[in-house]
Amino acid sequence: MSVRVLALVGSLRAGSHNRQLAEAAVKHAPEGVEVVIHEGLADVPFYNEDIDVEGSVPAAATALREAAAQADAFLFFSPEYNGTVTAVLKNAIDWLSRPYGAGALSGKPTAVVGTAYGQFGGLWAQDEARKSLGIAGANVLADAKLSVPGSVVRFAELHPQDDAEIVEQLPAVLAQLAEATAVSA
Repeated sequence: MSVRVLALVGSLRAGSHNRQLAEAAVKHAPEGVEVVIHEGLADVPFYNEDIDVEGSVPAAATALREAAAQADAFLFFSPEYNGTVTAVLKNAIDWLSRPYGAGALSGKPTAVVGTAYGQFGGLWAQDEARKSLGIAGANVLADAKLSVPGSVVRFAELHPQDDAEIVEQLPAVLAQLAEATAVSA
């Protein structure tokens, strides 16, 4: 049985190091784990209950929810903007948390990792994302973490998929998600 992990990247920038980290997750996923990067977060409008009604849900939000429904687990890649989670990632969490108590995140194993320019690798943003995800109903794995500091320098000439620390630690996070999925099945 394969575990399907939906990867959501909180940076829309071309050449984003967090996007590259997600690509590394795809490449180095352990056997039995499939990582799928969701495309289209830039097209999801800000969450608004007025448009979250049958027949009015925007196509991009519907596509996000459908991808999430097909996932066994989630891996969020969070950069840090002004000391907190990015708007695009928070918006995805908001859409996936509805309907309240029965959203696509509900009970599914979830981890948050990421990289940022600062010395803590986006740790504040990742903690904020974990908090929001937990409130949204996800089964946030507290010990499944990876914060990579100094992204601009560290990945200037090296793709994260070729970084020894990433190649070792990212598959370990994915293995934790797979294990949690098996336990909750």
